Amino acid sequence: MKAWIEAMRLRTLPVSTAGVLAAWAVASGSPLFRWIPAVICLLFAVGAQIASNFANEYYDYRDGLDRPGRSGPRRGVTEGDISPSAMKKATFGVLAATSLLGLTLIIWGGWWLLAVGAVIAVGALAYSAGPWPLSRHCLGEVMVIIFFGIVPVNLTSWLVCGEWLPAALPISVAIGLMGANVLIINNYRDADDDRAVGKHTLATLLGRKVVRALYLVFAIVACLLAVTASSRFVSAASVYVVGAMSIWWRMRLPENPSAASLAALNPLLGLTACSMLLFAILLFA
Repeated sequence: MKAWIEAMRLRTLPVSTAGVLAAWAVASGSPLFRWIPAVICLLFAVGAQIASNFANEYYDYRDGLDRPGRSGPRRGVTEGDISPSAMKKATFGVLAATSLLGLTLIIWGGWWLLAVGAVIAVGALAYSAGPWPLSRHCLGEVMVIIFFGIVPVNLTSWLVCGEWLPAALPISVAIGLMGANVLIINNYRDADDDRAVGKHTLATLLGRKVVRALYLVFAIVACLLAVTASSRFVSAASVYVVGAMSIWWRMRLPENPSAASLAALNPLLGLTACSMLLFAILLFA
C-alpha cells in the first residue's frame, strides 16, 4: 500500500486541488453557486492527476527513463515495489473511473463536455505516453498551465454558477504558472538524470540557472495576474510571492550537485505545491 501511495505523489496533488478551489473562490459570490458539480469537479481533477502520475511512472519505466536510486521520490515500478502490469492496469482503471465521474457533469454543462473530457483524458496520457510524449519534449510546463490552470479554473467556475466570470481567466493563468513551478523544481532536480537518458525538459534545454530564474518570474507574473483579476486577491498574492521568493532562494545548487543536495530539493517541491494550495484558499478571504 505504501508504494501505491508514493506512486500517487501526494505532495503534488495540491496542484489539481488548488485549481478547483480557486474556481470556487472566483464563483463564491454568485447566488447561483452549486455545490454538487463543485465537489464533482474537485474529485475529477484529483483523479485525473493521479491517473497522469501513474501513467508517468509506468511509461517512464517502460521507456528506460527512470533508474533505481534516483534523487527524486522513490518510483515503485522502477524499484520493483509494483509490477509494470499492475501500474498499467491502475493507470487505465483510475482514468476510466474518473471519466465516468466526469460524465455526470453533463447534467449541469451539457453534452459538449464529452469533448472536453476526452481532451483531458488524452492529455493525462499524452504527457508521458504516445509517439511524442509531451513531458519529454520541453512541453511539460505548457501542459501544466493549460490542464491544471486554464481548463479547471474556467470550466469549474462556469459549471458551478452557470456563467463565465471575468476574473476566472487571469486567475486560471496564475494557477497554471504556479503549477508549472512545481514541475520546474522537479525538472531542475532531475536535469542531470534526464540529460543522461535523453529526456528533454526546460531544465536540460535552458540549464538550471535559467529555469531557477523562470521559477521566480512565473511566481511574480502569477501574483500580478491575481491582483489584476480583483483587488480582494491582493493578500493571497502577497503571501504566495513571499513564500515563492523564499523557496527560490533555497533552490540554489552548486555547480556539481551531490545526491544529498538534489534530494534536499524534494521538500521544496512539496512546499511549492502547498503554497499554491494556500494561495487558492486565501482567495476566499
